[in-house]
Amino acid sequence: MTDERATSFGSQARSYEAGRPEYPFAAVAWMLETLPAGASRVADVGAGTGKLTRALVGAPSAEIVAIDPDPAMLESLRVNVPGVPTFIGTAEQLPLPDASLDAVVLGQAWHWVEPVAGSREVGRVVRPGGTLGLIWNIRDESVEWVTRLTEIMHASSAEETLADGGPVVHAPFGPLEESEWPWTRTMTRAQLHSMAASRSYVITASDEERTRIRREMNALFDDLGIDAEGTIELPYVTRAFRATRL
Repeated sequence: MTDERATSFGSQARSYEAGRPEYPFAAVAWMLETLPAGASRVADVGAGTGKLTRALVGAPSAEIVAIDPDPAMLESLRVNVPGVPTFIGTAEQLPLPDASLDAVVLGQAWHWVEPVAGSREVGRVVRPGGTLGLIWNIRDESVEWVTRLTEIMHASSAEETLADGGPVVHAPFGPLEESEWPWTRTMTRAQLHSMAASRSYVITASDEERTRIRREMNALFDDLGIDAEGTIELPYVTRAFRATRL
């Protein structure tokens, strides 16, 4: 993870937790459904505040560890998902033994990874026949106001990666399979601002640019009739990918 934006999130851990959506459990289960029955050892890499970790903890017989390069994000995760072991690391440098896992999953994170080095390192810690799972929550920009929102905030690296053909993985993993789940999230005006504040482009922007974004978002929300107490349904499409360790 060489892009400075990849490690910028810790300063906005609270905004990330408040503004970012959870993952549909069906999508998370799909990533791992090729694993054999019984206990599964899974690492959530780029775990952040634990959005994906929570869904993994809900899976039966799973043993979960969480890994992130940012201590501030892991501090938040330990509050949000108590009892899950946490480690500092990245997909390219994992603090885990060889062939010690049944699966590695990354939520909103593989676009920060150098895919050749990341695939090699994840392949080192995942046993043959295990799984690499990648998942993103992407706003559905077929809805006009959502397109306007993205124009104000700028597209993220994740959105650009998926628009450009999707993620790429390398040896020792086989080809990626993909599936998707459309859904909506009820959002308040404050949550929408938190979501924007948690984005790497906004975190690393100038004060002037952040002020512009907030001003134009407020104008959009006024147009939509969302007052301080109101809510709106924000449409998402969750896109999940999985590949088998050969």
